[in-house]
Amino acid sequence: MSNYPPEVFMDRMRNELGEEWPAFRQAYDLPAVRGIRFRPEIPDLLQNDRAKMERIPWESNGFYTDTEAEWGKTILHEAGAFYLQEPSAMIPAAVFNAQPGETLLDLCAAPGGKSTQVGAAMTGKGVLVCNEIVPKRAQILSRNIERMGIRNAIVTQEFPERLAGKWPEGFDGVLVDAPCSGEGMFRRDPETIGEWSTEKARGCAERQREILEQAAKLVRPGGRLVYSTCTFHPDENEGNVRWFLDRFPEFEPEPFDFCGETIRKGYRTFYPHRIRGEGQFAARFRKWGTGTAELGSASLPPVGKEERKMLRELFSDTLPEENIRAWGTRLIQMDALPDLSGIRVLRCGLHIAEKREKYLLPDHALALSGAAHTEAEDLDAELAAKYIAGETVPSNQNGWVAARYRGMNLGWGKAGQGTMKNHYPKGLRKLHLLP
Repeated sequence: MSNYPPEVFMDRMRNELGEEWPAFRQAYDLPAVRGIRFRPEIPDLLQNDRAKMERIPWESNGFYTDTEAEWGKTILHEAGAFYLQEPSAMIPAAVFNAQPGETLLDLCAAPGGKSTQVGAAMTGKGVLVCNEIVPKRAQILSRNIERMGIRNAIVTQEFPERLAGKWPEGFDGVLVDAPCSGEGMFRRDPETIGEWSTEKARGCAERQREILEQAAKLVRPGGRLVYSTCTFHPDENEGNVRWFLDRFPEFEPEPFDFCGETIRKGYRTFYPHRIRGEGQFAARFRKWGTGTAELGSASLPPVGKEERKMLRELFSDTLPEENIRAWGTRLIQMDALPDLSGIRVLRCGLHIAEKREKYLLPDHALALSGAAHTEAEDLDAELAAKYIAGETVPSNQNGWVAARYRGMNLGWGKAGQGTMKNHYPKGLRKLHLLP
């Protein structure tokens, strides 16, 4: 299979770009650009890693990384120290400009890059609903929300129209990173070249309009909607902007700042010859009027005295007890919990512990979030790799402890008699990780 884009695509771009065409064409002779986005609260032990890297100008926690780097095979990746994300894929969340305390929706959220970027900006305050209708992709999304320590997220698996019927005008902001024909992925993922066609782009444009139709209903008066794709096709980008503004006159384009420039018309295609990235389109709209985001309130049973006692014993009074609720067999923590009745929910706030008959089992998500400052067993690279592989490791402590590597929690273990019994989730265990 050729790694060169289809002739039909290149001919179209030649006509669209005019004098910029040679620079665009030359971009495809260069290697794909890769990026990495660190968690904002990473410990000092990791600062040296970032100091050696060039910062991505539109994301304060984003950096360019070597195309040959094997970051995804490292212990720190499993610990949630960073998310591997193509640099221009970080643009939509930057345009979205999430703020702590808002009520936000990422409507097409899998695999979770933009959701975790938005969640990091919210610093655990407010409500972030992350939605994905495809079951397998929704599971990956939920896993990445957990791995990156996002505490205020709810992962749902619903069709957009179901959410629009449940929460009309319920959100301060809605992000729609829509499924697209993927022209901005040609250089990074050559397999997409064989999957591309003009007909596919037209079909994607129709599906994008169906999604936008529902997204518009979810934005409160005065709220915002950001629409993005990783393609350059005008039907999917500028064409859909025109369609949206005609279909929903209560919205207007909203200028946004990008790297010191104000994008006054409210949308832009970021081509790979203009920025150091694979390419992206982003548009921001503002809905007329004023209103308040409202998702209702869930009625979950309160945590009983016996469960609170077990929590204090389990975490040695280091876990704040505010807003802890019972959700099925789990104890969860979230400042404000929406009415979730009738909605398929995979993850709800920060999972703290699982209720067993006579005790609580600490949840993996709690360890990765760093919310409970329990005793920790600091492991070197060799022992950390063994721990993630599911092996028993030595420990001089007793009771539940967090296995830790370079300041990052890896998961839980039950220590006693010189060893720590491994409680790393079996489905997440990996072999042969790099330091």
